[in-house]
Amino acid sequence: MIVYWQIFVAFFIPGILGYGGGPASIPLVENEVVHRYNWMSVQEFSEVLALGNALPGPIATKMAGYIGYEQGGILGAAVGVFATVAPSLIIMIVLLGLLYKFKDSPKVKRMTLYVRPVIAILLGIMAWRFFQESYIDIGIWQLILIAGSSFLLIERMKVHPAIVIGIALGYGALFLG
Repeated sequence: MIVYWQIFVAFFIPGILGYGGGPASIPLVENEVVHRYNWMSVQEFSEVLALGNALPGPIATKMAGYIGYEQGGILGAAVGVFATVAPSLIIMIVLLGLLYKFKDSPKVKRMTLYVRPVIAILLGIMAWRFFQESYIDIGIWQLILIAGSSFLLIERMKVHPAIVIGIALGYGALFLG
């Protein structure tokens, strides 16, 4: 029973604090899953993240379902997904009228501007951790090849990121697995 509570907390807290949706909550989920509960290593988390990005739909719920299933089976997956969407449901139900009333408030708009840099820093820290783990696990040349190819495909050739992630997953399965 404790594991279900831990799954709930691990995804409910990022759901509350992850202002901006899935990408903003990913570093918070990583903190809970990797550092707080030690369910996964950084490398395993990055693989789950890559897999979740390659599939259609919201990233946070896919990760919650997978990690919840790994820790608590089908019920764990259900708890994880519910915990991910529960903060949004609560806010929509309880605060919808209040948010609608103050949506044009300068204070609310200013708060949004202050939150964005924090999200960018959290994503940057998570990317740096992934870089460090990748450097250790696969070596500098593989890392440069994958990162450089991904950059060229996405930025220069305008290939959709999901396709690039799929290619990287395939490369990793063939040459690094």
